[in-house]
Amino acid sequence: MKTLDLMIENIVDSYNSFGGVNLSEINSFPNSESVISALSDLQALIFPGFKSAENIDKQTLKFLTGEKINRVISSLTRETQKALLYLRKEAENSHCFALAEQTVLSLIEELPNIRRKIMLDAQAALEGDPAARSFEEIILSYPGLEAIMVYRIANFLHKNGVPLIPRIMSEYIHGKTGIDIHPGATIGESFFIDHGTGIVIGESCVIGKNVKLYQGVTLGAISVKKSLCNKKRHPTIEDNVTIYAGATILGGDTVIGEGSIVGGNVWLTESVPANSTTIAKQETVKNQ
Repeated sequence: MKTLDLMIENIVDSYNSFGGVNLSEINSFPNSESVISALSDLQALIFPGFKSAENIDKQTLKFLTGEKINRVISSLTRETQKALLYLRKEAENSHCFALAEQTVLSLIEELPNIRRKIMLDAQAALEGDPAARSFEEIILSYPGLEAIMVYRIANFLHKNGVPLIPRIMSEYIHGKTGIDIHPGATIGESFFIDHGTGIVIGESCVIGKNVKLYQGVTLGAISVKKSLCNKKRHPTIEDNVTIYAGATILGGDTVIGEGSIVGGNVWLTESVPANSTTIAKQETVKNQ
């Protein structure tokens, strides 16, 4: 048995040999725990009293809101600055800090509009799920709404050029809910995910308004070369479409027309017209 000192030495040597160490003085990356902590505060700002273990009343609401906002600005600006420094290796630290602070302040300014969209998503869930008994039940217990909420925060950062951090947020909620929404996707208002487990929505996917997805739906890409990563690779889902469990829709040129229904376990790599219904071929064999 090797001595403890030797085991420690061997582990440290592996850091030098193989990398994978986030040293604060050299190309420091964002810290995922700090990002998730800021995300938790943002979720609590969207639904005060629902997403954090604290008692809130009318007298404390403004104070606690300000406290969370200041915490988010401090921590998320620091982590965004790290991400920008990594992306722009030759940029000045002060320039990246100013850009990070401006982006985070823009996110805080955008929160009322993000809340408006998420309220519409929650309303779509309440109207679309017969099992839903109340608005509050959806906020507290529906993984689909939580995944959409994190997407809308991460998408804002993604659109504003923040690297790494939107993916940290989206992969965190992917692990928690089983719903994988790339922050680069474009998703309209009143979006409803029912059940949710196993849903995948790719980076260049475009989804319209009043769309409903069930568990196991994949809106993905047909395999392409890495050199085509900036090309639209994922489908377009127009307004008022319902896609049932297990359906797979692939390809950047594939469009699901407005008002259509895609049945369970359907495999699509071609467009379908508006107001159509697509179902998987079924075969029934009579028992002997």
